[in-house]
Amino acid sequence: MLVSLLARSRTTTYSDMCVNVTHDSHVSKMEQSESSHDEEDEGPTRAKRGKPEVVQNGLLRPVTLSRGDLYKPPTADELNQLKEAESLFHCSLLKMQMEELLKEVSLSERRKQLIDSFVQSVTEQLQTVPQTSDMELSDLSWLSGGVKVPFVLVPKAAKGKFHMAPPISVTIIGSYPLGTCTKPGISVDLAVAIPADVLHPKDALNQRYPRKRAIYLAGLAQHLAASPAIGAMRYSCLHGNRLRPILLLSPPGKDSSSFTLRLHACPPPGFFKPSRFHPQRNNIRTDWYTGLGTTSEPPTPHYNSSVLGDMLPSAHLQFLTAVSSQCAAFAEGVALLKVWLRQRELDQGVGCFSGFLGSMLLAYLLSCHRVSNTMTAYQLLRNSLHFLAFNDLTENGITLAKGPDSTAPSLAEFHTAFQVVFVDPSGHLNMCADMTACTYKQVQHEASLSLQFWDDPTVDGFHALLMTPKPMIRTSDHVFQLCELVKLQCCCKKLNLLSELMDHSGNYVLTALPFILSLLQRGLGQRVRLLTHSLTPDPEWPVESDAPKHNTQPPLSFGLLLNPEQAASVLERGPPADSPKAEEFRQLWGSRSELRRFQDGDITEAVVWEGETTCQKRLVPRQLITHLLLSLLLSHADIPESCVRYIGGMLDDVIKVGREVCSTGEEESLKVVQSYDDLSRKLWTLEGLPLSITSVQGAHPALRYTQVFPPVPLKLDYSFFDREKYAICVCSTMNPSRLPSPVVVICHMEGSGKWPHDRVAIRHIKAAFHISLGELLTQHHHYTCQPSPTHLDVWKDGLVFRIQVAYHREPQVLRESVSPEGLLIVRDNAEAQALEMATMQRPLLTSTLHGLQQLHPCFGAVCRLAKRWLGAQLFSDDITEDTADLLVASLFLQPAPFTPPGSPQVGFLRFLHLLSSFDWRNNPLVVNLNSQLTAADYTEIKNDFIASRESLPVMFMATPNDKKVSIWTKQAPTVQMLQRVVMVAAESLKILEPQLMDTSQIQDVVMRPPLDPYDVLIHLSPKQVPLLSQAVDPPHATFSRGILAGRVANTGGALPVIDFNPVTHYLAELRDAFGDLALFFYDPYGGTVIAVLWKPKAFTPLPFKTSQMVARRVEVSGEEAHTVPNVEAILEDFRVMGQGLVKSVEPRTERWVV
Repeated sequence: MLVSLLARSRTTTYSDMCVNVTHDSHVSKMEQSESSHDEEDEGPTRAKRGKPEVVQNGLLRPVTLSRGDLYKPPTADELNQLKEAESLFHCSLLKMQMEELLKEVSLSERRKQLIDSFVQSVTEQLQTVPQTSDMELSDLSWLSGGVKVPFVLVPKAAKGKFHMAPPISVTIIGSYPLGTCTKPGISVDLAVAIPADVLHPKDALNQRYPRKRAIYLAGLAQHLAASPAIGAMRYSCLHGNRLRPILLLSPPGKDSSSFTLRLHACPPPGFFKPSRFHPQRNNIRTDWYTGLGTTSEPPTPHYNSSVLGDMLPSAHLQFLTAVSSQCAAFAEGVALLKVWLRQRELDQGVGCFSGFLGSMLLAYLLSCHRVSNTMTAYQLLRNSLHFLAFNDLTENGITLAKGPDSTAPSLAEFHTAFQVVFVDPSGHLNMCADMTACTYKQVQHEASLSLQFWDDPTVDGFHALLMTPKPMIRTSDHVFQLCELVKLQCCCKKLNLLSELMDHSGNYVLTALPFILSLLQRGLGQRVRLLTHSLTPDPEWPVESDAPKHNTQPPLSFGLLLNPEQAASVLERGPPADSPKAEEFRQLWGSRSELRRFQDGDITEAVVWEGETTCQKRLVPRQLITHLLLSLLLSHADIPESCVRYIGGMLDDVIKVGREVCSTGEEESLKVVQSYDDLSRKLWTLEGLPLSITSVQGAHPALRYTQVFPPVPLKLDYSFFDREKYAICVCSTMNPSRLPSPVVVICHMEGSGKWPHDRVAIRHIKAAFHISLGELLTQHHHYTCQPSPTHLDVWKDGLVFRIQVAYHREPQVLRESVSPEGLLIVRDNAEAQALEMATMQRPLLTSTLHGLQQLHPCFGAVCRLAKRWLGAQLFSDDITEDTADLLVASLFLQPAPFTPPGSPQVGFLRFLHLLSSFDWRNNPLVVNLNSQLTAADYTEIKNDFIASRESLPVMFMATPNDKKVSIWTKQAPTVQMLQRVVMVAAESLKILEPQLMDTSQIQDVVMRPPLDPYDVLIHLSPKQVPLLSQAVDPPHATFSRGILAGRVANTGGALPVIDFNPVTHYLAELRDAFGDLALFFYDPYGGTVIAVLWKPKAFTPLPFKTSQMVARRVEVSGEEAHTVPNVEAILEDFRVMGQGLVKSVEPRTERWVV
């Protein structure tokens, strides 16, 4: 078996082995910039045994091997690889995926040659920096050419002399010489050592060294500006640290975007004593910074670590080089860890978990023998994530120093000064000095989450782990922003943070951030599982511009991962009134705190937030956060409430029901479910039926909380109705949008030998059951009932329930037929499939999704948002309600790499991402309802899908009861429509996410469809559209004649008009008459435009036939007569068929040609 497996692997083409790791749109952006530079220097991979591949038309073809080579026994190396793939990976595919990813992110030889050449050129230029005479540090007159100093000179006064001189050394540091530099965003670091005579031993005091460092960089920029070998030049800051500016250099010409060279100005080795930068020592004097005297100087640990960080890069490189030389997979392990961090947006910005920290973490694990030198990159990544998940560096820091000197701080001293502690090999530098505890908790959470689905064979671990981007807006359930950050200056004064502000060199955002986070954590408590914040991006600016001030920073964003069990609670119960903690509780909540007595007899402090409906309760965290930030933190600064911008329910408006009370349909759906439950119980207890009822099941979206606009109970005022003598229905003069739509209920009757075997006879029996059920419900419960051959309508609690009697063998009877020879033939057909879906599959799906709603309270709201978007984009006929509900269900059942959505907004964003990024062509979407599918079932589904792909629906969705057919997508969408849905979803996501994070943009633009692609637009009269109030842009005024306020009566009253919608009937007539020529699209939720798209072959001339002259005209060419569509007559038919409903028909003649 092993030999045959190896033989098959030898005949596999390279293109088959290469895994499509770039189909995700976000990842493709990451790699597009690199492909143009790598294509010309990446040669084909050589086959095993030294056989070259055959290249045809630029593609690699299978290698032709002799029979002896093909069945040659495997070598020891090949046996080891097979064993490794079997023991370490789910399958060999995952191993190949990671190998291909490493090839994608590693640098090509051509790129390395370009980098080496540019580094050599820049080094030569730096050696020719001219010498200048000494001058005062504050004298910058010698800088010419518009070059500015990349430093905010506050305070301006600074002692010391400065002169320009060539660097004493220029060395490459960082990831490039270590071999861990990866694409995209290639950055190569160059350490430029400042001459010792430029600096002074006391320059560590009062920002003298950082200022000299910045001025030295400005001098280098001025010198390099005249060189034609240098392209663009910009300033930036290393991980956003304003004390550590760097000079960014790009090569000239077409290679300008291929990589960036970062110049770091550093002191000469050993110039400063590390002990001077102990985290408990002070290096910024209060009287210099503020002009105010003080008896004791506070420590400046963050300033100290900034200066110390410039002294150790060469030592760090030597340490990492020594460690990596002992582990062959070190570089690849670091590369995978970098990709993991990049996809989670953790590797850039102030206080990030950078690639350098990732390298040091791996070196720590190797030096402590927690991982072996012989491990693969896969194992190194896994063990790194395991360490991060189960080791809290905010409580128990780690150190790489094996024998630090006596002046080095202890871990306890580091913990006193910093929130996260990871000490470098020297023992003096905390490499996580700028990281907040919340950021590390986020890293821990992501690592723990990754480990959860890593070994799950039902999850595509590779794409979830390394290929799926996780921006904050799509990861956090709620997001809010702090705008006008300049106001935080006043907060620092109020909170007495002058010492911390001095330590952060005036960066009031970083100074106030830990206290804001602490305040939020105290207030939010158990409502959130995780609190995250954005990492301020590294600023970049031209060398001719002044350094940006702190007030130019973008808004500070915070993400909340909600605890669904407590997040929506309107009660904040505090300690007992006589408890010592009661005063602290009152200080935290201020006037909102009050004493309350509870049912258990306790009298405690408590805060009650506003919220009646589920929609309002979901936004209780907004009330809480707004109170904390505005009332306690920013109250003195006269900041308006708009300063706190909460991004949690910004899309709810499109699914809101009613105008008096804010609701997104949960309460209305609950009323429908409660009324249905009561009806179900009464049906079960009915007596007098010939056969007993075996099951009562709902088959309506409202019963699973997913109908976009669920039915609203109506209390009718019958004085507004005209009643005919023998009619049970009433003709309404009220607003048609308030007319009820029926809630379908399937009622299964028991099997019996008395059931006929003829399809017509079964229908007659079912009609008789409808009559009997109506009579019994009227007799026992006084319900108004209207039986018909296909159903029974019941008027109950202001709602209409449509009961359909079902017989479990009827689909089988529909499949049976008798041949002329008398043989029984069983053949599946569309009628039987439709009946089976309506009476068996849909009720089962409804009950299953109802259970999912109980587990995840926001499931229904996400479904409503998703279906509202599908309707607004005119896709409701292609992605049906059942299909959309299953798509959303997959987000909750298989959320990797996320957690299940905790808010409608984040669920909707993930729905768009799923639609746009899932590989529908090559993979089935498995929706594991009730966790019934095992790993073996997943494998079976995948294998059956691959074997029968060409005959399966283009969008294949498998469920526990439908593993091979995909009944929900069998009829729609088509290939073309799925492509359209994917494209529109991708564009909607691309537009919506930035809009949600931008205060100046409108968020509901994604709910307005682009009408340019359509050929004809049929504009409807708004007054004749029954559901106009459900439109994205509803009318300002509506009328509700015939509706009374107040409690709805349980029984009685005439049955109103049911499900009245002339637009639906008009659409059906259009499709019946012109369905062979055009496609018709409409928004069922109050749309006023029907979009028409001619089919590609609609205008192909056909031979003249008298039987095929409907909507066609004759054209004679020579002796032949052909027929083509009569467009003018068709457009006129559109108007005539919709008389009174159609306002105008707008042909777009440039879109079609006869």
